[in-house]
Amino acid sequence: MGKGRYIAAGLVVPLVAAAGVVWFTRTEGSPEETAAAYLSAWGRRDYPAMKALVAEPPADFVPWHRGLPKMTIEAGADGAFTARVGTLSYTHKLTLIEHDRTWKVSWTPATIQPDLKPGRRLRLLTSQEKVPILSATGARIDTGDVPGSVQQIVAGLKDEDGGASSSRLAVYQGDRLVRTLAATSVKNRPSIRTTLDLRVHRAGARALEDVDAPASLVALRSSTGEILAVVNNRGGFDRALMGKYPPGSTFKVVTASALVADGVSAEQTVQCPAEQNIGGFPFHNAKFRDYGTLPFRDAFAHSCNTTFGAMTVADLGASRLAKVAGDFGFGVPINPGVPAVRADFPAPKDATDLASASIGQGRVLASPLNMAAVAAAIADGTWRPPRLLPADLLADQPATRTLEPPVLKALRSLMPAVVTEGTAHSVPFPDGTAGKTGTAEYGSGAEPPSHAWFIGYRGDLAFAVVVEGGGAGSAVAAPIAARFLNGLPTTLP
Repeated sequence: MGKGRYIAAGLVVPLVAAAGVVWFTRTEGSPEETAAAYLSAWGRRDYPAMKALVAEPPADFVPWHRGLPKMTIEAGADGAFTARVGTLSYTHKLTLIEHDRTWKVSWTPATIQPDLKPGRRLRLLTSQEKVPILSATGARIDTGDVPGSVQQIVAGLKDEDGGASSSRLAVYQGDRLVRTLAATSVKNRPSIRTTLDLRVHRAGARALEDVDAPASLVALRSSTGEILAVVNNRGGFDRALMGKYPPGSTFKVVTASALVADGVSAEQTVQCPAEQNIGGFPFHNAKFRDYGTLPFRDAFAHSCNTTFGAMTVADLGASRLAKVAGDFGFGVPINPGVPAVRADFPAPKDATDLASASIGQGRVLASPLNMAAVAAAIADGTWRPPRLLPADLLADQPATRTLEPPVLKALRSLMPAVVTEGTAHSVPFPDGTAGKTGTAEYGSGAEPPSHAWFIGYRGDLAFAVVVEGGGAGSAVAAPIAARFLNGLPTTLP
């Protein structure tokens, strides 16, 4: 009569034989219980607990397991298990035996994996391989002959892609491959096609060639949000996507949208004194210019700080400006396919803070990418999250925001006026350009340093330029934007 497998532990059973009655003890527990306990201990790397469940474990039992690649163990039925090493895995099954009236694991190196034995080891090998990264037209952009800023984009894509690693989980005897258990390779994976247009990118790079200060340029296709160019004139930090700056008067595009939406017309008469006290703090126009009484359209074109600060406090309020800023992407997380910061519009704390926010100062911050998306929203009529990859590859994208028709009508009148008769009227922009200059102060002192900004659009192309510590946007950033537009191909897809 064979030994029973499921009799309760310690049960004594009589057996009648010719010589009399023989008493014996059945095996404790069950093989399933032992297997489950062993695999659980293996999963948490509790080697003493594992060893206690092995029949006659060898002296090198613990070193064998400590020498394995880091793995997770998933238990199955009847002692089966799956060992996972990163994205790779293999399956195997324990052998259970009765030993000293208990169920134990019968262990040899082959218990870990069938091909293992003394002298062999399970190894995980990884190597870097390039997944081809392409421009919008299919040209390789992960080679050394493209502008340096493109290489920053390529590096960001590879970070998002897990480093583009090939890996192999295999049994080796010394340096000789015995058997490959599982492997992944990027060789047969599809290439990554971006939205970058090298013609647009190179035009941006040429426009920044002679700029000594750190500077960036971003260009988008307004109707889709596709990123066409991301240019930094200095290596290292990708300020075009990750830099956060006060946007200065370029933010007046947002403030003007809020004022127009609440009833202000482009021809409405407003006041633009050289200086005005708002909330106990003196605000002044650039070079303390006094424009007196003028249409709102001209106040925008001349970038009147006193007009925008006073009207925002008197007519808009913090919550209304914050809502419209949100429609232009402020406070909205973006995921273009590579790391990028979102624009910030913290809730203003008082009238002075609100007036500062209305002219893009104080605690308002944005990247060149964020502000290019603001310009694109006016050009297209809808704010769209900017993207570097096809839309179907990007998860958790924020919703688009459609702008109100009166806002579009007004802004499409206000922004061209900046170029034809306002702060950028002396810059040789090509016909059809609309934009907004910005001079964003930072630091302290009677004449604090400032970043130079220009944002704008022409046709279906929107863009933003920033020069760190560059000074006046009209004198520094606007000419860069003009060089960029004048250097573009005559036709773009």
